[in-house]
Order: sequence, then C-alpha cells, then structure tokens
Amino acid sequence: MEISEKFRQEIAPFCWSEYQGTASVCLDAGFYLQQVWEDGGFEGSGYDWESVARVFLEEKCPQLMGKFDFDSEAGMFCAYSKDKEALQEFICSFRTACEDQALMADLLSRAEPD
Repeated sequence: MEISEKFRQEIAPFCWSEYQGTASVCLDAGFYLQQVWEDGGFEGSGYDWESVARVFLEEKCPQLMGKFDFDSEAGMFCAYSKDKEALQEFICSFRTACEDQALMADLLSRAEPD
C-alpha cells in the first residue's frame, strides 16, 4: 500500500508512519481543536483523543472494531495496526469528523475524560 503525500496532507495534523509491517497514526495532543476539548470539559490529552476515537469507532465505523489498537499517552494520541487499509479508512473518516464541531461535541458527550 503506497501512502501518498496528498494522503498525508489530508490527515494532517495526524501523522502516518510505518515500521516493520505495522502502520501507526499519531497526533501531538493539546493543540488541535483545543477549544472544542475545553468547551466539552476535556483537556485534549492523548487519552481524551483515544476516548473520543473509541466512541467514533463504535458508532460510525463498527466494521473496523478490533482491526487496530491504541497506544496513547498523555501528550500523544496513537492508533496502530498491521491492517493498514483499516487504519487508513479510520483516520480518513475520523479526520473528516474532527472538522464537524457539532459531531465532535456529540462524541465528546459520550466519551470519558482523562
């Protein structure tokens, strides 16, 4: 699977990387959509991002459940998988969802703050 520069630009500020057959998508927490996080009573930590991503997966992409894992930390959101196509489908959908403030507020209402 070839990852294009266009794809990398489309998912920014998330970053895609590959290593030894596994792909990961990461985000430095604490900057992107920070006002949305604060309005929802969250810090916007990597754990907060993961919580919202899990709600998004369950509700919007159930076909991808179990196809990748998370390894977030306080300062970084991270999802990874050997199934690169599933991870790519997730991050494209999730990145689009991030631009919909009403949807993000809705997802936040069911996420668990760190």
